[in-house]
Amino acid sequence: MSSVPISASLAARLSIREGRHTRQTSGLAPGFVQANLVVLPQALASDFLRFCQRNPKPCPLVGVSERGDFTNRTLGANLDIRTDVPAYYVYRHGELVEETNDILAQWRDDFVWFALGCSFSFEEALLAAGIPLRHIEQQKNIAMYRTNRATEGAGPFAGPLVVSMRPMKVADAIRAIQITGRFPGVHGAPVHFGDPGQIGIRDIGKPDYGDAVEIGVDEVPVFWACGVTPQAALKAARPEICITHRPGSMLVTDLLNSAFALG
Repeated sequence: MSSVPISASLAARLSIREGRHTRQTSGLAPGFVQANLVVLPQALASDFLRFCQRNPKPCPLVGVSERGDFTNRTLGANLDIRTDVPAYYVYRHGELVEETNDILAQWRDDFVWFALGCSFSFEEALLAAGIPLRHIEQQKNIAMYRTNRATEGAGPFAGPLVVSMRPMKVADAIRAIQITGRFPGVHGAPVHFGDPGQIGIRDIGKPDYGDAVEIGVDEVPVFWACGVTPQAALKAARPEICITHRPGSMLVTDLLNSAFALG
């Protein structure tokens, strides 16, 4: 009897769930939306939802769960948020206390989880246009930085904008601005390019999250709003417990990147 074929996205989630893929997810399951993750007690969910609504560029909502529900059929068939992310960060009172490959032991009936759009989605369009992405070429995590730009707060949630950086030649940067502007649901166009000091980044060679990559003499750093932004806000809010993905280790959904493109 022949087996029923499964999608590349479900295959990726099963590989993660079974511990066969524990690395960052850039380039995994091409064509499918990847999402940042935030898990919070229900008592804080309303405030965090407002934080996302007030800061749609770094926090574009892709999905929100029901209380205590670790599935979401809209985001993926046979999806279990407790096991389907390669690595999770567990915070207590704003302090990172654990990195784990599943959150089965930590799961609570009052948890609500949020899936936020990820720039990995528009990278497919950049690669299709022939724009090279160095972190993918070098099999590294994307470089991410805290900036001096503030988000708009909601309840206890506030903090700096976090950006991801991709070095590009000027001509490619101009094309990248045009291309990613068609993807507002996954961060959209860059927020800055050129001098990193103008957005408060003191040392481009030392990212706050992810891996550093070389910037060529004929290249400029291009910065996009990043879904790691909520992690800074969560640390400031200091909830009794919250859980996020490890930066770069995302939830692979069944949604298609093409569905997020305008025009």
